[in-house]
Amino acid sequence: MVQQGMAQQAVSAVVFDVGRVLFEWDLRHLFAKLIDDPDELEWFVTTVVTVEWHYEHDAGRMLADTLPERIAAFPRHEALIRAYAERFAESIPGPVPGSHALVDALHARGVPLYAVTNFSADFWPPFRAAQPVFDHFRDIVVSGVEKLCKPNREIYALAAARFGHAPGAMLFIDDNADNVAAARACGWQAHHFVDSATLAADLRARALIA
Repeated sequence: MVQQGMAQQAVSAVVFDVGRVLFEWDLRHLFAKLIDDPDELEWFVTTVVTVEWHYEHDAGRMLADTLPERIAAFPRHEALIRAYAERFAESIPGPVPGSHALVDALHARGVPLYAVTNFSADFWPPFRAAQPVFDHFRDIVVSGVEKLCKPNREIYALAAARFGHAPGAMLFIDDNADNVAAARACGWQAHHFVDSATLAADLRARALIA
């Protein structure tokens, strides 16, 4: 929904998150193919290859440094740890339903599109190259490249400077409540993403799509 007190300023650009807004993402999508037992799978993704460890890559650490450390800590799971590096794309099974249609609709209306994503510098280039939806985006700030992660205020300042739009004139879309709160604290308009239908209603209310 349009946030109260913000609707009076027209939106001049829309800024998307990538994971769980434009594309589904979960480490389980990959490791469920490699670990048959559900309890062992859950133990593995909460103890060995975890979201917290994954986040280190989003923050700028490189696989060349992190893999040897993780393998040394869990040597019996070396093959699975290496699978994270070699088959990470399989943790991203496809688009979030409806999201890409909204990107297309905004692009068709001439709305400038950008993204700010927490994403590893190792994983981003091949992923970006395989996804034509990003051809609609004028610029994308990638945390692993910049070594700045959401919800740190610095990444929003960097994005605003790069994108060339005033924070209050940009609509930021993210599934993470902390990231949304940080954007609002930096003066951005923001939408807490739940699903594409709710986002579509918000975009229509702001006259960004028909």
